[in-house]
This record gives sequence, structure tokens and C-alpha cells, in this order.
Amino acid sequence: MATEAPAHGGYLDILRAPHAARLLAGTLVGRLPNGTGPIALTLFVRDQGGSYTLAGGLIAAYGVATAVGQPLLGRAVDLKGQPSVQLPAALLSALGMALLALTGIGHLALAYVAVVLAGLFTPPLEGGLRALWPSVLGREDRVHRAYALDAVAQEVMFTVGPLLLTLLVSLWSPAAALLVINLLGVLGALAVVLSEPSRAWRSASREAHWLGALRSPGLLALLGSFFFVGLALGSITVAAVAYADDRGSPSVYGWLMAALGLGALLGGVVYGARPWAGAPERRLRVLVLLLAVCYLPLVLTPGPVAMTGLSVLAGVFLAPALACAFIVVDRHAPRGTVTEAFSWLVTTFGVGSALGSAAAGPAVELAGTATGFAVAGAGGLVAFLVLLATGRVLDAPTGSDTPAADARHAVGTGASTAVHSEKNTH
Repeated sequence: MATEAPAHGGYLDILRAPHAARLLAGTLVGRLPNGTGPIALTLFVRDQGGSYTLAGGLIAAYGVATAVGQPLLGRAVDLKGQPSVQLPAALLSALGMALLALTGIGHLALAYVAVVLAGLFTPPLEGGLRALWPSVLGREDRVHRAYALDAVAQEVMFTVGPLLLTLLVSLWSPAAALLVINLLGVLGALAVVLSEPSRAWRSASREAHWLGALRSPGLLALLGSFFFVGLALGSITVAAVAYADDRGSPSVYGWLMAALGLGALLGGVVYGARPWAGAPERRLRVLVLLLAVCYLPLVLTPGPVAMTGLSVLAGVFLAPALACAFIVVDRHAPRGTVTEAFSWLVTTFGVGSALGSAAAGPAVELAGTATGFAVAGAGGLVAFLVLLATGRVLDAPTGSDTPAADARHAVGTGASTAVHSEKNTH
């Protein structure tokens, strides 16, 4: 087994690798439609004279369709390769949003069909990128650092995406913004699938099983935990709106969300700047516990300046926890299912976030804003308890016939840089 090599050059070392910057940038641009989907739909519906209830319904339909489509498309990528799935999916998803932009909300059934089409065919670029990192970067320590970079880049995308959308709306209209954002998404997907690593990548051979990636007990344990991490994050977004309303300043919400993103950005940069020894499953338990502990002070709901500081603290361990979770997914995904496994993590996190938003609303109305933030703290603690309760499953040694063992052997022999295959994965 190869030992982890020391880090050299940090994130620049990753970005200088052939194809790495293109793949990362293309994936982020390709994910813009999904990252800005809820706010884009809200602005479009309101511009068309629709209610917030209708906007919420369309957003929910889009979210559910995305949750269903991601693991199915991820499995298709593992079976058929990236270009034959990612690009057609991106085109169909953009077609759905274009249909909504051009027909409006006059025919509600058609509007719902459009958003379901867009969500169902959202390309699994996120899981696809993580499947590509081993063949692009080779060494295990560089792949781990790339996962941290990926988590950091997500925070940048979720910050820049809404700003870009708002700019497009101010220049033209919400309908035009919807069209432009989705065109950019197709171009981002195109940049990825035309790259050499994407075209050359092939999944390892897989055992035929209807459960696919979900037959891994370790993966199920991780998904159970990150459902509650998503729940915690979703509840914070609703509680932050209530906090801003209490203070009589809607702009406070933007500051809190920006602070949360800044904390995650800082945490991800620091986490990815050095190699980490020891089993990632044990490290993940510590990170999720710290994440939960940092959510708890939000229930104090102090003044806006102090609350902004607490929001930075609340975000610090999010990106590190996600980056570590990516490694754990990689280690526990059954052979030949790595894209599907990553897509399940995206789906579970998203469903948890949606339910967290749904749970925080009644909590705020019944018991006040602090209770909404208490939902976040409780979600974080349950996520930690799930990891603790399933420790034996997560810590089980990896057998020699798994992708993880194959990858460790490849890294040790120097073969991983020459093989475009999921077998390079840890």
C-alpha cells in the first residue's frame, strides 16, 4: 500500500495538472442552471405575475425531479460513459427551462412538465468530475486535495451564480436570464465531455445488481448522516430569513448567507492545504461533530454583526466535511458504481436540505426564530450520531477485490496516471 505523499504547491498543483482547470471550470459552469434554479424560478414566476406559492410548487417539482434523476443518470454514466449521457442530459434539461421561459406560466400543467424535464435531466456533472480526478491527477494525495478544491469551488459557484443571474435579470428579463444561464450550462457540459479524460474514462466492470451503489452498507451509513447535514443547512436558510424579518432588514439575510459561504470557503482552503493522516471515516466523524457544534451558537440570535460572525463560524467545517465525505464515498462505492454513488450523495443532501427548509418554517412560526436555528443544530448532532452508530460498518477494512484496494495498488506502482478508469479510485 502506498503512503500519502506530502502536498506540494497546494491547489495550484492541482490546477496546473493537464485538463484539471478545464474540467473544474466546465463542471462549475455546467452546474449553474441547477445552482441558480430556485432563485431563477422565483424571479421568473413573480415577473409573470405568479404567486410565491406557485414559485414554491415549481421549485419543489424541480427539486424532486433532480433528486430522482441524479442517481439514475449517474448509473447510466457508469454503464455508458460520460459523453453519451452528460451532453444529451444537459441539452434536455436546458430544453425544459427554455420551454418554461418561452411559454410562461399561463398553462400550469405545461409549466410543471417543463421544470420536471429540466430537473430530471440535470446532468450528473458533480459526480462525473469526482470520478475523473483519479485518472487526471494520479496520486492519492492529489485526488484528496482535488476533493477539497471541489468543495471550495462549490461555495464560489453558489456565490457567483446568483449574482450573475441578478445581473442578467437587470440587463434583460428573468426569462432571458433563464435562457442564458441554461445556455451556459450546456456550454459547460460540452467543455467537460469534449475533454480527453472524459472521452477516455471508463468505469470498472460492475456486478449486475438492481441496488447498484446502494448495496454498500458503508455508503448507506454515509448517506444517512449527510441527509441530516443537508437538513441542517436547509433549516438555516429559512431561519435566516426569519431573523432578517425580525430585524426589519431584508439585506441581513444576504449578509448571513454570504458569511456562511465565506466560512465554508475559508474552511475548505485550510483543509485542502495539507495532507491528512489516518482513516478518513474517523476524520469525518470529528468534522461532522465540529460542524454541529458550530451550528449551535446560532440559537443565541445576537445583533446582526455578531450573528454574521457566528454564521462564518457555522460554515467553517462544511466544505471540509464534504471533501472528506467524497473520499469516504469513493472508498465504499461498489466496483463500477462511483458516479452513481456520488450522485446519491448529491441527491440525499438535496432532499435533506429541502426537508430542513420545510421543518424550519413551522418551527419558526410556532416557537420563534431561535427554534429554526435549533433545528440546524439538532440536524448536525443527529448526523454525527448516525456516523457514531454506524462506525463498525464505516470502519470495516476494504477487501482486496474492491476499487479502493485496486487504486492503492495502482498508486503504489505508479500505474494510476496511465489508466483512465474508476479502478484508480483510492
